[in-house]
Amino acid sequence: MPAQSAKRNGLPRRRFLAHSAGLAVAATTLALPSTAAEEASAPSRRYRAAIIGHTGKGNYGHGLDVCFNDRDDVEVVAVADPDAAGRAKAAQRAKAPRQYADFREMLAQEKPQLVSVAPRWTDQHHAMALAALQAGAHVYSEKPFTTSLAEADELLAAAAKAGLRIAVAHQMRLAPNVLHLKKLMDAGLLGEPREMRSHGKQDRRAGGEDLMVLGVHLFNLMHFFAGEALWCSARVLHQGRAVTLADARPASENIGLVAGDDISAEFGFANDVRASFTSRAKDRESAGPWGIELAGSKGTARIAADIPPKTFVRKSGAADGAWEPLPDDPTLNAQPDKDPFAAANRRMVDELLAAVREKREPACSGRDGMKAVEMVMAVYHAGVSGARVQLPLAQREHPLAPATKQ
Repeated sequence: MPAQSAKRNGLPRRRFLAHSAGLAVAATTLALPSTAAEEASAPSRRYRAAIIGHTGKGNYGHGLDVCFNDRDDVEVVAVADPDAAGRAKAAQRAKAPRQYADFREMLAQEKPQLVSVAPRWTDQHHAMALAALQAGAHVYSEKPFTTSLAEADELLAAAAKAGLRIAVAHQMRLAPNVLHLKKLMDAGLLGEPREMRSHGKQDRRAGGEDLMVLGVHLFNLMHFFAGEALWCSARVLHQGRAVTLADARPASENIGLVAGDDISAEFGFANDVRASFTSRAKDRESAGPWGIELAGSKGTARIAADIPPKTFVRKSGAADGAWEPLPDDPTLNAQPDKDPFAAANRRMVDELLAAVREKREPACSGRDGMKAVEMVMAVYHAGVSGARVQLPLAQREHPLAPATKQ
């Protein structure tokens, strides 16, 4: 819905995006069929869960090997990992009674209702998640969700057909202070939304790898605060020159093809809200902590990205321009978690299981994971072509993949 349509319908601009997001979730919820596992489930039910990892090939991501530990509603039954030594250690961490070298054999034998697709590397996510869905299990997947949009589309179609749910581990999306910031922004804390500015860690992975590994977290937050991106323009450079398809290279982690050491991208959202993402090797020393700023007509909020994230606000016209704590931030006086990822993953699993019981999409769903990857792919499309591209993307294969080189 364009901005003028929102105005005609009498919906205030700051409420428009939240309203649109709610309609999208409602529409998706109604379209999802139920499964026998769901109909048999209740809040007191214990789900049979399994972990899939690959030691030495992405390992177990950010705590996804222990994401089901110490829960009354989940029983971990097995771990799959082709590396014998790594598998034994993972089984011990996950308190799993059985181990398998082949995840497909594990799925066939154990018939889990819930599967953690844990490798940090993305290249195996599609095969693992698809096998889990075909075995009738809901999926909690490490990010980035997939290496291409075609892979994501297939997983989303398989989940929808089976009435299963996918959640993707963008844990900041459910951080209590991030949810509180969204509530305050919807109530007008920052005034009319104007701009979102973000940058990655810009470490040794600056450029394309930073874009895929950390940019997806920031794009997921943009999606949460402003809805879906409508277009993208980008400049992708390698050693000072515009990249071509010949510059595509494997990343240091198996997350798909990447390119460039200097990326500047701009996105457009509804109501003329703009967003930017930068990752430059030359800014490594001066960039500061990675994260995102959300600017409005009355002030700016900042999310310092981490687990847990930190949130700040700065009012327009403030004399010193200093960042202040977010009003009533629920995390300010909280005791630090011994393992921040354990707490963050617990919130994600709580939300996934609530979505299963309530027959709706999770707050950070497979589609949300796909949308974050789509913004990455849009950067490459725009950077290589030198032209603005519209979203959603019609091209669903990776824009740097050999098959796309014409």
